[in-house]
Amino acid sequence: MSTKYKATEIEKAYFITITTVGWVDVFTRLNQKYVIINALKHCQENKGLTIFAYCLMHSHLHLFCRSDSTFSLAEIMRDFKKFTSKKIIQTILEEPESRREWLIDYFKKSCEHLARPQTYKVWQDGYHAEEVFSNQWIREKINYIHQNPIQERVVTEQENYYFSSARNYADLDSALDIEVVFMG
Repeated sequence: MSTKYKATEIEKAYFITITTVGWVDVFTRLNQKYVIINALKHCQENKGLTIFAYCLMHSHLHLFCRSDSTFSLAEIMRDFKKFTSKKIIQTILEEPESRREWLIDYFKKSCEHLARPQTYKVWQDGYHAEEVFSNQWIREKINYIHQNPIQERVVTEQENYYFSSARNYADLDSALDIEVVFMG
């Protein structure tokens, strides 16, 4: 397996993107957004995940983070995706969802080609991880993460998007506590 875009060194920070299969807009409902936020909180509290920036969009999640524990970032991402996949499906089945039938059918069909038997597939395989290598890079990636909702025309000011660390950097209430990077 290629390690080109994998987080392989435990002490290093990475820019990570994970995406739903087919870029399906799963995170348009608050209940699904909180599945992700609560899972990230769990990873912070129990797996040593340190998050410096994040943005949860409708079909993907951007993180600038590192592992500060014996769990590697790869292990944390594996567990995060496994848990959230199950929780997302459970939420679709148990809570109000106008697209229930379509989503469940799509996630079932997304795993028909897999060698290992699986009922549903919510996330694309793996994750895209890029290692942090300079302060300039950090500024660029944090800006990219925070500009995502503006690029998608969800908001006109980055700090107005609640599910983004742009609010933390603007010292506003936020969905998730993070470690703010000060780059004087």
